[in-house]
Amino acid sequence: MQRLRNVCVASLLVWLGGCSSTPNNYHTLVPSEPVRGSGQRIQVVRVAVPPQVDRPQLVVRQGQSGLAILETEWWGANLVDEFRSALQDQLGGPAGGGKASLRVDVQRFDTVPGRYASLEAVWRLKQQGQAELTCRTSVQTAADNSITSLVNAHQANLRKLAEAVRGSARQGSCPA
Repeated sequence: MQRLRNVCVASLLVWLGGCSSTPNNYHTLVPSEPVRGSGQRIQVVRVAVPPQVDRPQLVVRQGQSGLAILETEWWGANLVDEFRSALQDQLGGPAGGGKASLRVDVQRFDTVPGRYASLEAVWRLKQQGQAELTCRTSVQTAADNSITSLVNAHQANLRKLAEAVRGSARQGSCPA
């Protein structure tokens, strides 16, 4: 009887061990190094991203037309919220305190393992006492196959977008 109980317990433990799942990994678009304030604060009031990628899981391109949802690689929040937080961080800290407002419509947010991360966005910058600017930014950063490399490439793209917005706020015109 003791032997039967030991066999049953061992079988149950093996069965339960086989049901374990791979833990999720979480990533953020907010860089680990804080951004130093530089000039005017710009409030990010709205961000829109393509619905195909606005989810908590990372979405990568496969071939010419395929998409893959990486079930164990997650953003810290839905992509639209992650993007807004990271961009606000790049543009001068907490939301709510700027005399300029920014609306961003992300046209493309592509993640291509072993190749690049790309960002195309149309953005509108409204500064007090000035006409609204409507500008476009298209950036691409090389990346290898690792998820860390792809996330770092997206962080670099967001940094470039923030630099373009800050430059336009200073100059009063869209980047060349």
